[in-house]
Amino acid sequence: MTLSADLLSILACPDDHGPLYYIESESVLYNPRLTRTYAVRDGIPVMLIDEATTVDAAEHDRLMQIVESDGIAPTFAD
Repeated sequence: MTLSADLLSILACPDDHGPLYYIESESVLYNPRLTRTYAVRDGIPVMLIDEATTVDAAEHDRLMQIVESDGIAPTFAD
């Protein structure tokens, strides 16, 4: 489910307050600095640190390939 551009423009990581990448095909918001994903369930971002998932190096590389190949922009400019 697509998140609105208005919502995406204000979403930040609740831990480091930096921008995220919305990978719609994976239903996640991704923070590459912390290698952490936040689930998007039924169009609602779950921005709870305790429910986030830390990914390994291989998964980080895979997610960043999607970001690069799909031209996904961060939620806001740092």
